[in-house]
Amino acid sequence: MNSFEFIEFSIENSVATITLSRTDAGNAFNLQMAQELNRAATACYYNESVRAVILNANGKLFSAGGDLASMAAAGDNADVMLNGIAEQCHAAYSTLSRMRAPVIAAINGPAAGIGFSLSIVADITLASDKASFLMAYTAAGLSPDGGISFLLPKIIGIKRAKELALTNRKLSAEQALDWGLINEVLPSDELQAHALKLATTLAQGATQAFGSVKSLIASAHSESLEGQMTLEAAAITKNVKSKDGQEGIQAFLERRKPNFIGE
Repeated sequence: MNSFEFIEFSIENSVATITLSRTDAGNAFNLQMAQELNRAATACYYNESVRAVILNANGKLFSAGGDLASMAAAGDNADVMLNGIAEQCHAAYSTLSRMRAPVIAAINGPAAGIGFSLSIVADITLASDKASFLMAYTAAGLSPDGGISFLLPKIIGIKRAKELALTNRKLSAEQALDWGLINEVLPSDELQAHALKLATTLAQGATQAFGSVKSLIASAHSESLEGQMTLEAAAITKNVKSKDGQEGIQAFLERRKPNFIGE
């Protein structure tokens, strides 16, 4: 956990916190930062004690996106560098999306490019009233990455997704809330405490069932109704036999708060 330079990573009370911390570059992703994010996400995935994850950032920006300065400095090797950044970020984003633990993004300021992508990969996205959201790619002659071309149309619709990508319209936190991109807008001085409170509550929940929820909602985009119901039946059958499923049923019958252990 101490071998990171551009992120901060910690686990406490079953809550993992991943903090972007390359503040002198606006938390823009270079190859090393992308690799570190991937390592942290992987560590969360394989650590069964992790039952909730917070994504946040130090500084005034959540993330300026990809590090264009390092790409320019790479010259003829810019394509190789950019492909490496994309591969590492994509692996991290996929891991965060597919892990059983709920992932909460706390967006403290502007989120652009692949930083915007990271904000919507999370299961729940909270934003400061100082946050904003900007695609930015085409303004630099580039195209989207970080899964945003997959996720964004499903969240806000094809027309709005194209508008953001083609015009680079910047959305305020309130506009992002109105469009369904985020879950809640909070005063900047309350954001981190609220994210921690929510993560702590989720970390005490039925983690295996949460994983099923994430998987089922993800599969709904590609399955037929009948196929989705088959997956639902398999998931609920698995969960009813889990320790948490048994505890949840017993607690309901005894009219008490369940004590979930994440199994």
